[in-house]
Amino acid sequence: MTMVTFPDRATERQALAFLLGRFSGRVLKSGEHLIPEAALEALARENISFTVKGKASYEQQVAAIRGAALAPVLIRSRHSVRVAG
Repeated sequence: MTMVTFPDRATERQALAFLLGRFSGRVLKSGEHLIPEAALEALARENISFTVKGKASYEQQVAAIRGAALAPVLIRSRHSVRVAG
């Protein structure tokens, strides 16, 4: 996976519309996109401008798949009472 950015929101929307259904990928909260290397060539063929930020690290790829943060788990004590509703 490769990290890319787009110069403006309009170009980003055009790229996402093109990539949707053709390639898998993730959009990070930072505005960067994780896309497969094959998608780079496809974007270039479509004359969609983008900037390559580099290869995504393993941690970035795993975080994108799992989500930025895992939801906290609520642990109930043995003597807690459930309220029927």
